[in-house]
Amino acid sequence: MKSFYTNILLALAAVGVSAAPSAHDVRRGLPLVQSNQLRRVLTRSALLAHAQKLQDISDQNGRNRVAGSVGHNLTVDYIYDTLVKTGYYDVERQPFTYIFSEGNVTFSAGGTKYPSDYFQYGPAGSAKGPLVPVAATGCEASNFPAEVAGKIAFVSRGACTFGLKVGLAGQAGAVGVVIYNNVPGPVGGGSLVRDEFPVGDFIAVGSLSQEDGKALLATINSGTTVIGDLVVDAVIETRYTANVIATSKGGDQNNLIFSGGHTDSVLAGPGINDDGSGSLGILEIALQLTAFSLTNAVRFGFWSAEEFGLIGSEFYVTTAPAEELARIPLYLNFDMIASPNFGYFIYDGDGDAFGTTGPPGSDHIEHLFADYFKSVGLISAPTAFDGRSDYGPFLDAGIAAGGLFTGAEDLKTAQEVEWWGGDAGVAYDINYHAAGDNVANLNVGAWIQNLKAAAHAIATYSLSTDGIPKRPELRVDSLAAKPTVTKRKASCGQDIPLAVM
Repeated sequence: MKSFYTNILLALAAVGVSAAPSAHDVRRGLPLVQSNQLRRVLTRSALLAHAQKLQDISDQNGRNRVAGSVGHNLTVDYIYDTLVKTGYYDVERQPFTYIFSEGNVTFSAGGTKYPSDYFQYGPAGSAKGPLVPVAATGCEASNFPAEVAGKIAFVSRGACTFGLKVGLAGQAGAVGVVIYNNVPGPVGGGSLVRDEFPVGDFIAVGSLSQEDGKALLATINSGTTVIGDLVVDAVIETRYTANVIATSKGGDQNNLIFSGGHTDSVLAGPGINDDGSGSLGILEIALQLTAFSLTNAVRFGFWSAEEFGLIGSEFYVTTAPAEELARIPLYLNFDMIASPNFGYFIYDGDGDAFGTTGPPGSDHIEHLFADYFKSVGLISAPTAFDGRSDYGPFLDAGIAAGGLFTGAEDLKTAQEVEWWGGDAGVAYDINYHAAGDNVANLNVGAWIQNLKAAAHAIATYSLSTDGIPKRPELRVDSLAAKPTVTKRKASCGQDIPLAVM
């Protein structure tokens, strides 16, 4: 008489499944995961219960969950403990340090106070003196006139990084820098990224909207001396934080279907959409997946310090043994999937919309998501595949990647309103990086639809990675060294060309 295990193997072979789940799963009598079955058990109530937990943690701990804070540590504990209790996963905390930066800026000119934003990693300091316009966009040392020494450099955003502008200003002897936007509205923050642009000492820096900047520039150009007063209060310090990595005990451990989202918020708010929606979404998928067996193993990454430049995911990729990276055929990213004025966006893995393609297999992931949305009667659209979220380090390592996104600070178009409803000319998430990013402002309908799409992809690839090309250069038996990973310094809602330029 054939054993139960043998019967399962024969049944799987009969339906064309090429690799059987591990004995661990089969002996528990678990059915093999299927997309429709996994999607069916995902509920709004479960998502909202997770979201309320993070909201409560935030409300009781400074109203944010910034990496390394008490609120974030409790978030990590919640995810870790919840997964350990299932017994289905090997779960680990992956600790690391990063440089925390927090600050605020006050700026006045000619006796008038103007709104000004802090640049991440900008030093504390103050400067008072005439505003001196800088030629072009301040990206060359020659743009800074000699008279800027001892004064405040007044420079337009654009063409190069914020850090380069500030470093060059310091090199020219300026005592402060004010960067005004090159498009309507405020700069909205950004990062100096000091370690990549050591051209000169950083000095006190703040920002202005395009409107305020142009008005002051016109006054200066009329021959009037404008005295600026810039004060930056800032804290820059090393902090400890941790990723959470959970890997199914069952399934082929040499074929890890990896999904991730980040667990930290910005200082300004609780981050329930950015990125509670993604990290809690994959947490709920992970919990419901415990009712099933697997062909390929699944791994979930809950990243920290994404808001400081993808630091957690980069730490994982750059410290993982080469053999471990070789076992990851693809990575799926879910960052902001419940924006209130949402769109159903898919990362443009084949590059046909934005011109940037991912490693081989990224196109397959995009098409799998697009086909899924079409199958359930929903319109989807591509979004730029520019490395602005935690999939970036995986792209750099040559790993196929993809994922979903419902939009951040960009404005919804009239065409998109026809597709998805909502308000044209309004940001996809008006609470992006703000105190209003809370449970009350989630679009739960968009959240559950995106989560079901995520579950479809995870279930599909956990059965088979057909369509994802093998990476012979990363084969365990031939790999001599880890791939080189290029550091990225953008975060989820900060478009690389704008956040640091």
